Amino acid sequence: MKRIIFWLPALLLFASCSGQSGKGNRSIADTIALSPCPHFSADSAMLYINEQCGFGSRVTGSEAARRCGDFLVERFKAFGAEVEEQTATVTTWDGTQLPARNIIARINPANPDRILLCAHWDCRPWADNDPDEANHHTPILAANDAASGVAVMLEICRLLQQKPSQTGIDLICFDAEDLGTPQWAEDRLGSSDTWCLGSRFWAKSAKADGYKARYGILLDMVGGRGATFSREGISMQMAQPIVSRVWQLAGQLGFRQFFPLNDGGYITDDHVNVNEIAGIPCIDIIPYYREGPSSFGPTWHTIKDTPENIDPNVLEAVGQTITQLIYNE
Repeated sequence: MKRIIFWLPALLLFASCSGQSGKGNRSIADTIALSPCPHFSADSAMLYINEQCGFGSRVTGSEAARRCGDFLVERFKAFGAEVEEQTATVTTWDGTQLPARNIIARINPANPDRILLCAHWDCRPWADNDPDEANHHTPILAANDAASGVAVMLEICRLLQQKPSQTGIDLICFDAEDLGTPQWAEDRLGSSDTWCLGSRFWAKSAKADGYKARYGILLDMVGGRGATFSREGISMQMAQPIVSRVWQLAGQLGFRQFFPLNDGGYITDDHVNVNEIAGIPCIDIIPYYREGPSSFGPTWHTIKDTPENIDPNVLEAVGQTITQLIYNE
């Protein structure tokens, strides 16, 4: 998963993928009146993670990806969503061309007033951050770094079928996020253009089609053990009111330990394309580990990114917060 973490040019400082740095605390909004809201089931979300991982590593263009994509389409349809599949050919860091597939599930498609939830569903083809070099060419299973965000969206879709909302909601599974240049590649020039390919294609199409949404939320690695979610820099720069609302709701719901009032680094992720190309203010809910080999957690881009290392409590904190946000609309 592409994780170039950088600071604004004025700070004259760059940080590596293993070195996010917080910028201090900021206060957020006053208390929000909470609307009636269904319970987000972490057990259901865990089931959806296991089902995705059951197909194996869902690398873009693979047979496992094809079968898992069909499964996701069927699941969203079974939960009452209208589903569109968006296909494209993407070019990887070494020039290989692969078929990519974005999956778009729409709730209340006739309502022009929309919000956007998104996550990537593809797996990193190489465990290039694994401590064992023998695993650096092994595809990851991506229980957290793919399946967790999709699982949260699936559970929210199920809840919306059981307790309908009038809000127009688009749930997008982006493909080809994690095809970026591997760390072991000798030629890494231009590597910033090799990540987030599915969201780039979607954003260009959305802009051309005149698609509008009031805001978007990207769910990225939202189930890892020990995860906490600092307020990501580009999110604060491009969509600060949404960040404030989400972190305020999380605190009111009792999840402050997972959503501390800390600022994190500036991260290149799918939300950048949603913001900069599609023109939709979009935030990134992504973990920030202050200790360990990577600020994205100990399983990031390793063969240990498996369901055994998912914490249902983290899934619930993120899922219930976003569910409350939707039913507060």
